[in-house]
Amino acid sequence: MKTTRLEAFSDGVIAILITIMVLELKTPAGHDWADLSALGHHFWPYVLSFVMLGIYWNNHHHMIHMTERVTGAILWANLHLLFWLSLIPFGTAWVGESERAPVPVATYGVVLMLAGTAYYFLKTAIIRSQGPHSRLQEALGSDTKGILSVLLYAVAIPLAFVNTWIPVAIFVAVACIWLVPDRRIERHLH
Repeated sequence: MKTTRLEAFSDGVIAILITIMVLELKTPAGHDWADLSALGHHFWPYVLSFVMLGIYWNNHHHMIHMTERVTGAILWANLHLLFWLSLIPFGTAWVGESERAPVPVATYGVVLMLAGTAYYFLKTAIIRSQGPHSRLQEALGSDTKGILSVLLYAVAIPLAFVNTWIPVAIFVAVACIWLVPDRRIERHLH
């Protein structure tokens, strides 16, 4: 099977998730700047989650373009990734409503960690189907960045019960690591 259906479906799901998140943002109760700034605890989790979904969308796009054919294992691995990504709007809303309480922040970290793990599984399924000398394997190598990201999320989760700013800083740091599309894949695409 070609990759076009998988990519189109994934693009659609991620677009819907971003739409759901923006619909969760409520307009201010009043009509001045103070009313708007009072919604900051909702806005900043939205910005981080928007960036995270954008990172997944961008890197997923590059990874699928390195894929020659889609197998059943790849389809299921992709659905596994989309499942965890679909929980990002829930985590975003809960963090915003709780104003960064420990359990919502830890839960958000669990969702991010499991999405990162699912992305790793998808990458592994693609490489397994294409063989050890696949273009994706050659481009990614050992994928230290992907493994490090999941480990950072795992470290962040218990730290939510110490100080919620620590895991938030870790989430932002991981986003910064991935903000630029994976150049290893881009080099192999051209």
